[in-house]
Formats: sequence, C-alpha cells, structure tokens
Amino acid sequence: MDRSLFPRPPRGSRLLASPLFLLARHARRAVTRPGCVRWLSTVPLCALLAGPAIAQVTVTEAWVRGTVPGMQATGAFMRIESRADTRLVAAASPAAPLVEIHEMAMVDNVMRMRAVPGLAVPAGKPLELRPGGYHVMLMNLPRPLERGSTVPITLTFQSADGRRETVKVAAEVRPLASGAPPASGGGSASGGHSHR
Repeated sequence: MDRSLFPRPPRGSRLLASPLFLLARHARRAVTRPGCVRWLSTVPLCALLAGPAIAQVTVTEAWVRGTVPGMQATGAFMRIESRADTRLVAAASPAAPLVEIHEMAMVDNVMRMRAVPGLAVPAGKPLELRPGGYHVMLMNLPRPLERGSTVPITLTFQSADGRRETVKVAAEVRPLASGAPPASGGGSASGGHSHR
C-alpha cells in the first residue's frame, strides 16, 4: 500500500503530539506490515477525523420583560448551567443594537445598575439571571417588545483555556410587570451551539 497516504509531518511539528497524528502513525506502520491490512480496515473513519466539540452550556427559563412605546431598554433573564467552569463574556441580539451584561448592587445604600465584563459559571452550579440581580440588558430598542413574541439572543461563553462557545436562545417576551418566570420554565436555548 502507498505510504504516501499517511505522510509524516516535519520534524518538530506540533502534530507529532496530537492524538490524531498518533493514530495515523500506527495506521501508517500497519499498512507496511504483513497481515495488518485487515486490522486497518477495522479502524472507523470517524476516528481519523476531528469530531465536533460537545456543548458544555445549557440555558433554560429565558425571558425578556416587555416594553411599551418610548422605552428603549429592558432586561433579559434566564438560568445558565455548564458542565465545566466557564464565563459568560458577551451577548448580542438583532432586537437591540447594544447588549450588555449587567448587575444590580447596593452602593452607598442605593441600588445601582452597572455593566460587568463577564459572569462566572462554575461547573454544576446554576447561574441565575433575574430581576434585581444579574441580567442581560437590551438597549437602544428600535421598537417595543410585545408580549407573546420571542427575542433571539446569542450568548458567548469562554473557558479558562480561551475556548469560546456560543448558545442561541429564544427568550419569551412577558408582561412589563413580570418579576419572575413561571414554574414551567418558559423560553429556552434553541439548540444552536458553535465552538471555536
């Protein structure tokens, strides 16, 4: 069999340490040894290819407080869980040109709201975004958000090693007076994930 099917990378290449290269190296040796062709045919093709990353983050109970004409900002709330330590570092939505991660905190006995660069999501410990606490702020709204509609929101998470994951959420718009999601859970992640 043609050994060029499994070319050897240059000496010192990082590929030498990768699991994919190690598997390819064993396959390269196998095709050059008598009786090993049958063994090679049992190696699944998928084992030679890099598979997609498994989603680490899930988002449930996503909802947005509705607005009325003249209101240009509102909050989005949800429950976030992750299989591994990560951070919520950004949010975006086609419904608002400016989206930030905010917190409500007491400062000098006054409740104040401010933007934060990110929120930690420890492994196995849910992060609750809810009124009066952490939330995603949708600002400069071009039109009111009507009750019963949904708002698409894309959340970006970053792990300690710098790997990023995005989660697309369909958040239900609830009445302006809403203070908490119902027990049934409400909006949730739409299932769209990507990794880079």
